[in-house]
Amino acid sequence: MNSASRMRLLGMIRKESLQILRDPSSISIAFVMPVVLLFLFGYGVSLDAKDIPVGIVIEQPDTASDALAGAFERSAFFRPQRFEAIQAARQALDEHRIDGIVWLRSDFSARLFSGNEAPIAVIVNGVDSNQANITKGYIEAAWLAWLTHFAEIQGRELAMPVVLEQRVWFNAALSSRMFLVPGLIAIIMTLIGSLLTAMVVAREWERGTMEALLATPLRMGEMLAGKLIPYFVLGMGGMLFSVALAVWQFDVPLRGSFWLLMVSS
Repeated sequence: MNSASRMRLLGMIRKESLQILRDPSSISIAFVMPVVLLFLFGYGVSLDAKDIPVGIVIEQPDTASDALAGAFERSAFFRPQRFEAIQAARQALDEHRIDGIVWLRSDFSARLFSGNEAPIAVIVNGVDSNQANITKGYIEAAWLAWLTHFAEIQGRELAMPVVLEQRVWFNAALSSRMFLVPGLIAIIMTLIGSLLTAMVVAREWERGTMEALLATPLRMGEMLAGKLIPYFVLGMGGMLFSVALAVWQFDVPLRGSFWLLMVSS
């Protein structure tokens, strides 16, 4: 690149930079839109299941059934409600007051203490399949944990030959927000980059200055580079702002190489 080409490129970059500073819409797209979208999807979209309303039906209350119901009441994942009859629980499920039912039959304790199978009935609202699978999995996990504890009290052995322990290093709590927010940043920056680059050419045609630019000694490559570089810097600033917002507002840890993140962005 010779000195004349460099001067033309720097002049084009200066022109676009001044237009960005004088046009609040570009700055709003780069900095305000990420905030709005991150708050909207970061708080509005969640795959975590907490305080799940669950109905517990105990046909014949006793020590074992009350202990199992107490396990659900002490859990942070459930908000249990007791029902005396399955009909009342089903009505609550139909009215969406609860998301699932744990039904303990009248012979539950007798079968449990006799060493036979003591099944429990689990009814889950399947309108939202993802929520239904999560609720079903949490109920099964709570049931298995209580059954293991009950077997230890009775002096019995209830252990699987192979125990699979999963450990997630980045997101040990399996919070869906930590999985969603980094992906949201990539989607938001793709959207912002598309909007900013579309505005570059559209603004010139709307103002009628594209013909004037084409009549200048600027070459096509110099014109494209001069238009893209300021908006690229603006987009990178929006990306850094989004990352800072994710770290400080949503508590998403920033681990690994920061410069690798910058280069890949």
